[in-house]
Amino acid sequence: MAGGGAAAQKQDELVPHPAKEQLNVTFCVKSPPDWPEAILLGFQHYLVMLGTTVIIPTALVPQMGGGNDEKARVIQTLLFVAGLNTLLQTYFGTRLPAVIGGSYTFVVPTISIILAGRYSNIVDPREKFLRIMRGTQGALIVASTLQIIVGFSGLWRNVTRFLSPLSAVPLVALAGFGLYELGFPGVAKCIEIGLPQIILLIIFSQYMPHAMHAAKPVLDKFAVIFSVAIVWLYAFLLTIGGAYRHAAPKTQLHCRTDRSGLVSGSPWIRVPYPFQWGAPTFDAGEAFAMMAASFVALVESTGTFIAVSRYAGATPVPPSILSRGIGWQGVGILLDGVFGTANGSSVSVENAGLLAVTSIGSRRVVQISAGFMIFFSILGKFGAVFASIPAPIIAALYCLLFAYVGAAGFSFLQFCNLNSFRTKFILGFSVFMGLSVPQYFNEYTSVAGYGPVHTHARWFNDIINVMFSSKPFVAGFVAYFLDNTLNRHDSAVKKDRGYHWWDKFRSFKTDNRSDEFYSLPFNLNKFFPSV
Repeated sequence: MAGGGAAAQKQDELVPHPAKEQLNVTFCVKSPPDWPEAILLGFQHYLVMLGTTVIIPTALVPQMGGGNDEKARVIQTLLFVAGLNTLLQTYFGTRLPAVIGGSYTFVVPTISIILAGRYSNIVDPREKFLRIMRGTQGALIVASTLQIIVGFSGLWRNVTRFLSPLSAVPLVALAGFGLYELGFPGVAKCIEIGLPQIILLIIFSQYMPHAMHAAKPVLDKFAVIFSVAIVWLYAFLLTIGGAYRHAAPKTQLHCRTDRSGLVSGSPWIRVPYPFQWGAPTFDAGEAFAMMAASFVALVESTGTFIAVSRYAGATPVPPSILSRGIGWQGVGILLDGVFGTANGSSVSVENAGLLAVTSIGSRRVVQISAGFMIFFSILGKFGAVFASIPAPIIAALYCLLFAYVGAAGFSFLQFCNLNSFRTKFILGFSVFMGLSVPQYFNEYTSVAGYGPVHTHARWFNDIINVMFSSKPFVAGFVAYFLDNTLNRHDSAVKKDRGYHWWDKFRSFKTDNRSDEFYSLPFNLNKFFPSV
């Protein structure tokens, strides 16, 4: 009898882990922590989103002809609009705890505008900066209409209805892993502060909670704040101690804590306002190129929304809610154009990863972080202090945060049959092409100075080069196409691709939990019903 019991126990050990529609998290979307804890967690989200907010204008503004003053103003504006967009998304969009911030996807068409012939004859740098900024504003305003129409018309709902766990894997995984260039290469620019940041972050978030056995773990929740504070202080001591006094200018730029030029360039108080750079100008070619970036950002954000829903402890996002979120993201890009951020918006991948680090997916926390964004964008000097954190520290955070988002993509494999050769083909081929095609486009561009598609129509070049330079876009497109054309109607294939797992979430009304996580506030569902 004992032998039979042992055999049954042995058999239980061989059963795979059960698939889970929702992750167990400390606080889910609708359950906020206490106010003091929520405020600290919101500040942590603000710190994490600062990286992209600073890096993009730092790269673009000097090329546009701007100096430190213009750079500080653009960063303030980007931060202010990010706060507005995050509030709109969390109240009226998907209602997920998703931060909406600057996007690297829009950098390529912006650089194309900078290099446009009509600006090359302007001698005065300030005038050149203003003219280029107005050109990007016009292109962003036109590009925003794509997401607004595709989202609010329900068109994107019809597209995402055919998304299965199998086709979501490459899209979500490369939304995180596809940003590997922003990780360790950035850390290595000042290894003496970047590497300690990675090590401390992992110790605080992974090892210390288990070593301390605390009833209410603190270190893992605030791992980013603790580790950044320690390494930032260490970098400051190296700076004032003269460690970089005789270093190369490039090393000083990356390692020193006083080289950003943001604190001196920022006013004490300044409220960004619409059309602060002047009236936008419109060019058809530039608008088409920016629309391509808007479409790519739409696809990438869909992948990140899915990762956010996973780490927020919510059920899979119904297609109608994804479509609504994309529509509001389009409104966000419109605000980018109106205020003049020189960049479009998408869901912040790093903040999606932070949800996993803290195991807290509360909507209130992200709304508080939006408050910090608006507050520090108006109080310029105070915001500039935090924005001057050395870039290698931010890159070190990315190494963990982007990895978590990539892992969210792989987690959907639990719903798929990994013993099916069809599954292996779609998964392997789409991930490989998602890495290989953009690598070719990026390598070609870095050597030749222009993309592989190089016709006389500059706008056409930009459209193709932007689309095929995005890893999640290529991987997601290949997986979606193959998954929906290869033996799709076979009943065994439906199970292999995990399609049946998401059946009850394809409509907003077929699962009661959808109303719990995604319904609009103030009884607005009566006027704007989700289907």
